[in-house]
Amino acid sequence: MKDRIDLVLGEIRLRRQSNKRLLVAVSGPPATGKSTFSEMLLEALTQIDGQETAACVVPMDGFHLDNSQLDRLGLRARKGAPSTFDFDGFHSLLERIRATRRPVYYPVFDRARDLAVAGAGVVLPETEIVIVEGNYLMLDDDPWAALAPLFDLEIFLDTPATLLEKRLIQRWLDHGHDPEAARNRAQSNDIPNAERVLASIRRSPNAMVLPGE
Repeated sequence: MKDRIDLVLGEIRLRRQSNKRLLVAVSGPPATGKSTFSEMLLEALTQIDGQETAACVVPMDGFHLDNSQLDRLGLRARKGAPSTFDFDGFHSLLERIRATRRPVYYPVFDRARDLAVAGAGVVLPETEIVIVEGNYLMLDDDPWAALAPLFDLEIFLDTPATLLEKRLIQRWLDHGHDPEAARNRAQSNDIPNAERVLASIRRSPNAMVLPGE
């Protein structure tokens, strides 16, 4: 992992400019280790080149549509798919993070309660680097492709589909499902979402593809 973090730090150094906030996307299919990678990158950024750097992680998960809206749309069973996120709200948040140095508040997803908590996260004025983490940040499909100009650096964590399938099934086993139910839950939603991400990666001059965990 350290070698991948060092590669990213090198790219961030190349892009740093005085008084400019950098937005770094960490993307990839579910169960590829995005959250772990983002937290490790955040820790490394706090002492980049021996200097303290103000940085934070902004997860996309806070923009899950509420279950009441998913029920209205008939999408509860597809929760986690691209169509079950408030894309416009998320896009607007990233524009605000780029445009202002005032505090920018954003929702955070509470997995225990299965809902987003409004205003639970904040990007402070002194924050120099914002790591944005989520499954669909580099999805080359409408409307997600419109995110590309907002990122200074895009990191895609690539993990073999067979390993992702095992991990996604294990998630449901860990939630108490029996093996058959866990496989059915993963194959009905999680695995198709992972396959879609792997099949439609946006390529750009700012993109890096690294092996996931």
